[in-house]
Amino acid sequence: MSSDRQTPPVMADVARAAGVSHQTVSRVINGSPNIRPSTRERVESAIRALGYRPNTAARALVTRRSSTIGIISTGSGLYGPASIQRTVEDAARSAGWFAGSVSLATVTESTLTDAIDHLLRQAVEGIVMIAGQVEALELVSRQDFGVPFVVVEGDLSKASNVVGVDQHAGAFAATTHLVELGHTRIAHVRGPRSWTEADGRESGWRDALAAAGLEPGVLLHGDWSARSGYAAGRTLVADGDTTAVFVANDQMAIGLLRAYHEGGRPAPRHVSVVGFDDTPEAEYLQPPLTTVRQDFAEVGRRAIAFLDASIKGLEPHLERLVPPDVILRSSTARPYRPEVSA
Repeated sequence: MSSDRQTPPVMADVARAAGVSHQTVSRVINGSPNIRPSTRERVESAIRALGYRPNTAARALVTRRSSTIGIISTGSGLYGPASIQRTVEDAARSAGWFAGSVSLATVTESTLTDAIDHLLRQAVEGIVMIAGQVEALELVSRQDFGVPFVVVEGDLSKASNVVGVDQHAGAFAATTHLVELGHTRIAHVRGPRSWTEADGRESGWRDALAAAGLEPGVLLHGDWSARSGYAAGRTLVADGDTTAVFVANDQMAIGLLRAYHEGGRPAPRHVSVVGFDDTPEAEYLQPPLTTVRQDFAEVGRRAIAFLDASIKGLEPHLERLVPPDVILRSSTARPYRPEVSA
């Protein structure tokens, strides 16, 4: 009985279409340098035309390479870490790597060791660790990954193999923007103590104020959520002296903006607000939020470039910290100065 079902093309089909031996096809697939350019082009054209997919398991046996890397993330649903994981995966695919991911609900020595062991059993050639918490970085510094690895983090002092967004520079630029508008009482709503990004953003705020000869304003702690930003905003409305706030992420800035609106002191007339991340909704708030944009796609590309070079035994030559940009919108303005009647 005949069947209309087509079977997937095999290497022999590619060889026949290209007019070469299957050994030549194998050498092209495995990246052998001893192939004439014209022959390589014929084989690659036949692969594209037929839709042939090489058997990666067989290829690994021949080349002793898996072409696979591992990604360990902390399982956070926050905008920044989730965006970085996605862009690292995209950059890996673009560079010809397969990527396997392990997401950790909690980061302990045991869970991190298990994650590394799991990836090594998949014969990964390198590992990307997306680590935002202080505890995670401390554990990374004590781990033997067994393969080249890179840590995605915004502070070069935390680990030796680091690529990330320069958190300090972003906070410094955001605070400087407020200073240049004429604000002198600039508060900060920072993230949790356990996050290195929160530390970097607080230090950038402090250093920008010091550079301008200003004392730090009110410092409040949040947990990255809009609810905690709202609570901080209620405190600052009651304080009354603050004219500008640098908030460590956009979600907290959303809550803070609401608190000021409810308190009868809406932005930007009564308070200028700058966030951090440039989440998709930031430009659609009322008022649209001035914020710090992190180039997550570039972080992904640099992380994979760093890891690729390390796997090949090369010295990575790239800037490891990506500079962020301040995106100016309507939530910041010069300080409100009520007219005094005579």
